[in-house]
Parts: sequence; structure tokens; C-alpha cells
Amino acid sequence: MASALETKAKEAYFDDHFELALDLYSQAIGINPKKAELYADRAQANIKLNNLPDAVADANKAIELDPSMSKSYLRKATACMKLEEYQTAKAALETGAALAPEDSRFSKLIKECEERIAEENGELPKETLEEVPTNVVPAKDISSVQDIPDPMTVAAPPKSTYRHEFYQKPEEVVVTIFAKGIPRECVKVNYGEQILSVAVNAPGKDAYHLQPRLFGKIIPDKCRYDVLSNKIEIRLAKAEPIQWTSLEFSMEVAVPQRINVSSVAANQRPSYPSSKPKRVDWDKIEAQVKKEEKDEKLDGDAALNKFFRDIYQDADEDARRAMQKSFVESNGTVLSTNWKEVGVKKVEGSPPDGMELKKWEY
Repeated sequence: MASALETKAKEAYFDDHFELALDLYSQAIGINPKKAELYADRAQANIKLNNLPDAVADANKAIELDPSMSKSYLRKATACMKLEEYQTAKAALETGAALAPEDSRFSKLIKECEERIAEENGELPKETLEEVPTNVVPAKDISSVQDIPDPMTVAAPPKSTYRHEFYQKPEEVVVTIFAKGIPRECVKVNYGEQILSVAVNAPGKDAYHLQPRLFGKIIPDKCRYDVLSNKIEIRLAKAEPIQWTSLEFSMEVAVPQRINVSSVAANQRPSYPSSKPKRVDWDKIEAQVKKEEKDEKLDGDAALNKFFRDIYQDADEDARRAMQKSFVESNGTVLSTNWKEVGVKKVEGSPPDGMELKKWEY
């Protein structure tokens, strides 16, 4: 049954019925989920439909089931190159080339990856890149699906079974999929240079796939995930400490660049206040305050208080004692600077003319 479906899938593929081929391959995989070639061929159908993350996931599954099948690495590299993940593609091509040294497609694609990587690093002008020759496979040969990139029709993504969201730190992005009671063995997570592939196949529940092309590049070897009781938490290690404005890549969103502090010119660097204490000339400040007080023009009680304050400030010790004693004992009606007179007796109050001094009884 599985072999008949596989044959029909290949025929549909060569008739350019890629969606039908994809469906037939999926049916065949449902019957025989351990056959690596089915995943490798379905990966090519996904490439034709521009389901690139799905293609990478299928190629990875084929490699897992049969690491010696070279075309699985070719399919993975083709999808990764379309995703502009040239480092990942090159690694897959090098492994495939070691398995099939007679296949010239590997060496040609490796060269293209190297040129693209050099271009990304600013080492090679874009105009020098060569086009990879297209290989033609006769339509009558249906023993394997061809690996030739053609114009593709974009398939609508399936509706998500679970809700997901993300938050980020300077060094990582944390993706949370809210799925309760999912066994760990039902969760499959794969990482690429700039892709994330999550597949959840729990018994009795609809299959779930999350396969976005990520906003920025990640370090696959440092990524990890945990399956908890109520969620799946995936930690993606950022390749660069940039701010992701979304989880998925978009041509309309520019990737923010890191600020290179060393590029700031020395004469443009901001100046900062020094913590070194400054020397303050307190004598100068005091002289300035005294001058301002002396020149100040006052009226009424303020002028009178200033007059008494000036007398007290310029008086000697005996005069100050006399002023304090006379003012307190006379209840504020007498102010004397003669200590010889004030010091030998109590100073009686002397109210102004027309007023009477009274004592308060408590």
C-alpha cells in the first residue's frame, strides 16, 4: 500500500501536481513512518510549494532515519539556501558531498554558499556571484524526485492548534507554546541558522507545526527546549545581541544594528561631570553675601531688625551681654549696650509713651 502511494506521489510530482504529491507522500508516511526516502521526497515537494521550514524538517527526519542517504542533505541544503541560511546549507552539502563525491551538484552549491557567505561578510561584490546551472532529469525517470528549484506556489499555512508567544533578553529569545499535558516524546524541535521547526503529534489531538523563519539568526548548538505540564518553552540563543521586533522574519522590517561605540569620534564623545571635588573660595562668597546685605534697602520692621542686628554684630562681648539681658528682663521694651549699668540691677520695663505695662498672671 505504501509503495503504491509512493509511486503515485512521484507521478503527481513529475506532472507538477505538487500539492497532490505532498498529500500522497504524507499518506505513505502514515503507513510507513520509518522510511527515510519518503521524508526526503516529501521535502522536495515542500520545496516546490515554498514550505521551506517543512522541507528542512522533512530532510532532518530523513537524515535521522538514514544518515547515509545523500539526497536528504541536498534537499536540506536547497531549502536552507532559499531561506538564506548559507552556513547551515554548506554544512549539509559538505556531508552530502562526502557520501556522494561523484555528484557535481554538491561542489557547485558549496561554491555558491561560500560566495553568499563572503557577500554577507562584505568580502565579495554581489555582481561576482555565479548562477548555479540547472540540472534536467528526464520525466520518465521517476525513481527519485528531482532536486531542481523551480518557481513555486505559496501554500496557505494550516491553522494553529495551540497559541504561542515570545519574549526576549539581550542574549536569547524565549518562545512559549501553550499546550497542556503533552508528552515529551510527542514533541520534536529542530533548529537552523534562522529557522525554528516545532512538531507536536500527541495521541488524540490534531498535529501542530510551528515553522517560522526567524527574525534574526540563532546559534543552534546553544538552543534548548523544555516540555512542561502546561506549555513548551523553547530558548533560542541569539547570534547577535539585537532587538527582535517580531518572532518571524519580514522583508518590510529592517534588522536593527548594534551601535559600534568605537566608531564615535573622540571629539564627539559626550563629556561627563567629574567626581573630583572643586575648590570653593568661601571667603569670597561670604564677602559677596555681606556686600549684598549691606546694599539691601529695607523698610519698616525689617529695617529696624537689620539695624539692631548690625549693632549686635559689631558690639563687644559686654555690649552683647547687656543687650540680651536688658531685652529679656524688660519684656522687649529696653535695649541697652551698657553692661556696667545693666549688669548690677534688674532692668525694668519701659513702655512707649501712652502705653501701660501690665504683668500677666498665670
